[in-house]
Amino acid sequence: MPLANAALLFFFVISPLGVVPAMLAALKDVPVERHKRIIVRECLIALGILLAFMAGGRGLLHMLNISLSAMTAAGGVMLMLIALRLIFPTPEKNMRVEIEHEPFVVPIAIPYIAGPSILATELLLVAREPDRWPVYLGAILIAWVATLVILYFGTSLRRFMGDRGLMAMERLMGMILILIATQMLLDGLVQTLKDAGF
Repeated sequence: MPLANAALLFFFVISPLGVVPAMLAALKDVPVERHKRIIVRECLIALGILLAFMAGGRGLLHMLNISLSAMTAAGGVMLMLIALRLIFPTPEKNMRVEIEHEPFVVPIAIPYIAGPSILATELLLVAREPDRWPVYLGAILIAWVATLVILYFGTSLRRFMGDRGLMAMERLMGMILILIATQMLLDGLVQTLKDAGF
C-alpha cells in the first residue's frame, strides 16, 4: 500500500473529526486555557502507544498464535462496532465518556486516538508487509499530525461548524468506517476460507 493510501486509511480509522465532540465533552469541566496543552499532551501519549504497538505488535501476535486472517476479521468487527456508535449514538452507547476531572490518558489518548481499531489496523499492515514498516511509520506520523491539528483547533471547529455540523461530520466518519470495517471483515473471512482449503 502506498504511503498516501496508508496515511489516509489511518486518518479515517482514527477519525479525528468524529473524535472532536467526544473530546470537547471530556474537557467540559477543564478551564479553556488548559485545553490546548492537554490536547498536545494526550496526542503525544497516543503517538507513543501507536509506535510501541507498531514495533511490538507482531511479536504479540506470534506469542499468542493469532493468525492474520483472525486479526483482520476481529479488526473489522471492532471497527464496525465503533462506526455504529458514531452513526447511531444512544445515551448508553456513544463515544463520549463523562469524567469529573482533567483527563489523563483516558479517554482522549486511549481510546479516542489510540483505540483498538487503529492499533489493529497498523498491526495488520505491518504484519502483512514487514519490510515496508518505514512506509507505515511515515503514514501513521502523517495521520497523527493531521489528528493533532484537528483536535488542537477543536474549539474553533465547534464555533465554525456548530454542534449540528460536528454531528454531521461524526456521522460521515462513521459511514466511512463502516465501509473500511466491511472490507476488513470480508478480507479476513476470505483468507480464512483459503487457509482452510476452500
